[in-house]
Amino acid sequence: MSKKDKELSGKQKAALLLISLGPEVSASVYKHLSEEEIERLTLEISGVKKVDSKTKEDIIEEFHQIAVAQEYISQGGIGYAKTVLEKALGEQQAQAIINRLTSSLQVRPFDFARKADPAQIFNFIQNEHPQTIALILSYLEPAQAGVILSSLPQEVQADIAKRIAQMESTSPEVISEIESVLERKLSSTVTQDYTETGGVDAVVEVLNGVDP
Repeated sequence: MSKKDKELSGKQKAALLLISLGPEVSASVYKHLSEEEIERLTLEISGVKKVDSKTKEDIIEEFHQIAVAQEYISQGGIGYAKTVLEKALGEQQAQAIINRLTSSLQVRPFDFARKADPAQIFNFIQNEHPQTIALILSYLEPAQAGVILSSLPQEVQADIAKRIAQMESTSPEVISEIESVLERKLSSTVTQDYTETGGVDAVVEVLNGVDP
């Protein structure tokens, strides 16, 4: 991909991809988008005057790579996807694809943990720092997080809930490191830019799963 193509924003690439795919496919994609997303994409598409064939090919290829990576992730988690992509494309390109996925929230970190039993996760994280526990819980399903939070000592439950509510963004490096450690710990029991999470809505969902 040329330097000019690399400078395109995610929204611009999405617009160019839909143009490249044609009206019928684009209409099918629109059915899965929110009104706000449709409005933004339509505005972006309306501003495109001409797309050269090389740019189209590059964007379609990038989309294909991400789609393949998502399939690998669904099979065995981010670690598995990265290993397969590294063998196929090399370490640098594999990491670039994984970074695009996580930074755009097309896949959320700790996907492997959402397949695990809450009791298993609790056993591995109960002695971690409250901020680490809060980060992990904020990425789990609300029901999972609620079970784990209610299993923790009462004196730390409020602290962790507060940390989840106040959490805004965490560097990808920190997320990746914690994710890798937890994935290694769970590997014997589970089949296998900045990411925002947490907030008041997240802690409400988690608390809804807590045993009264």
